[in-house]
Amino acid sequence: MPLYLKGNSQGEYVFDHSWADAYERAGGRYYPKLLGAVPFTPATGPRFLNHPDIDAATVRQALLQGALTLVERLGVSSLHVNFPVETEWSAMAEAGLLPRQDIQFIWRNDGYQTFDDFLAALSANRRKTIKRERRDAQADLDIRVLTGDALAEAHWDAFFAFYMDTGSRKWGQPYLTRDFFTRVGQTMADRIALVMAFRDDTPIAGALNFIGRDALYGRQWGTLEDVPFLHFELCYYQAIEFAISRGLSRVEAGAQGEHKIARGYLPSPVYSAHFIADPALREPVARYLDGERPAMQAEMAAMTDDLSPYKRA
Repeated sequence: MPLYLKGNSQGEYVFDHSWADAYERAGGRYYPKLLGAVPFTPATGPRFLNHPDIDAATVRQALLQGALTLVERLGVSSLHVNFPVETEWSAMAEAGLLPRQDIQFIWRNDGYQTFDDFLAALSANRRKTIKRERRDAQADLDIRVLTGDALAEAHWDAFFAFYMDTGSRKWGQPYLTRDFFTRVGQTMADRIALVMAFRDDTPIAGALNFIGRDALYGRQWGTLEDVPFLHFELCYYQAIEFAISRGLSRVEAGAQGEHKIARGYLPSPVYSAHFIADPALREPVARYLDGERPAMQAEMAAMTDDLSPYKRA
């Protein structure tokens, strides 16, 4: 069970800043804390790793008890397990951790063979809008999906510039280094799909995806030109086309973004579980989460009913 000792809550996509602020205003010490997650990656996956010949529930119970013991031994405020699979989430709730639910927007492949097959599943208005957005975004641009040996350092130079521009405007503190992109390019190029837009052979925008066993994971994007609908084209439509071509079951385009619904990415639940050592903080957080979970479920159902671009049955 990989755990990280953290002195902040950056790059987690499960937001506990208000808990930290409230606790520290009351005289507590929220940081450091323990985090069980993949750094900077809001993707659901197993958080308790076991050999397939060993009972998963037994391993999970032992690892979780070890993590809770580590909280006490280190004297930290809390343990947070972000984006576990649902079975792990339920088991942690049964073990006394505070369960939290949030929403992500995920595109799912309903056996489509082409992008047009996907469009055919949408309402007429959404088909027309998406075709127009793609036409406008692609005008005068050359859009390429680079993977494997096609990736070169020049592409990473360009993409890092896109990344830094987006980060400086949106968050103010980009956290990935230029060396990071070289290293992933060297070690896992066949698991990368870098979508880049070129104008006269000059790269102007890009979107970085990682290829999983059955999913495409969208991670970072950036642009140096303001081109209408280019974000949708590079991050959402090109990702759908790539997933269809590879026979992948879904595209996980990252955290947040209600605008994704109109592009075929429907709301889906994601989970986290939290152990807070001090009852003075644990009890109000538990009350808050007891109200937040049904609100999230109701919001997800309403968005699906009201905003889905797919044809009604």
